[in-house]
Amino acid sequence: MRKASMFLFLILMSMAFGSGAQTTAPGDFFAGKWEIVIAGTPNGDAKLVTDLVRKDGKLTGELSDPTDPDKPKMPLTKVEENGDTLTLYFDTSQAGELALSLTKVDPDTLKGSVFNFEAVARRVK
Repeated sequence: MRKASMFLFLILMSMAFGSGAQTTAPGDFFAGKWEIVIAGTPNGDAKLVTDLVRKDGKLTGELSDPTDPDKPKMPLTKVEENGDTLTLYFDTSQAGELALSLTKVDPDTLKGSVFNFEAVARRVK
């Protein structure tokens, strides 16, 4: 009976750990919805939302203003991934193309900068 209990325990543990490992692929850490706050801009803190999607092995998406749903979305012109660092490129009418560089702080937070302004991104759950 003890061997049967141990066998059942091992099967249940392997199922529990196996299902948890499948929830997020290691290469898709940055994929998903993020809320980005850029602090101290001339117009105050800017809030943006992006939903990064992996297509053909590359991340893509667009930035939107959550406070103004009628405002046109800004498509990302390029997305670069390098280890724990993510750089989002997008065009603005005032400053042209900007690069928003973000580095992983923890599983749900990124910190970085864009054009000398500090930025923080938090995963939206």
